[in-house]
Amino acid sequence: MSITNQQVTGRAFLRQMNDDSYFPDRVVDQGKAVLLRLCERIEAERPSDLATLYELTQAATEEFNLLDREFVAAASGIETVAREWICDEFCFVASAYGFTGADAEELTAGRDW
Repeated sequence: MSITNQQVTGRAFLRQMNDDSYFPDRVVDQGKAVLLRLCERIEAERPSDLATLYELTQAATEEFNLLDREFVAAASGIETVAREWICDEFCFVASAYGFTGADAEELTAGRDW
């Protein structure tokens, strides 16, 4: 599926992580793919309320939980700054799809990073 939301298509997801050599590009690229899949699911499923949106973001959060292992294996990790950057991306996605009232903590409530 091709993403149609212009805000999303113009976004350089996880740019700060790409700019920091601590985070391996190949793993950051996997994180970008998680966010893009989230956007695809939002466009395909068109959640009508926050509870449904949170179900989609929780699935993406679980993917980031698994991805943290990849970061650790590459002598990196999702630490405080990266956690904030990733959470900011989840907030951006929610806002881009009209969920301006989404709770930042709830969007990634299942995170273990």
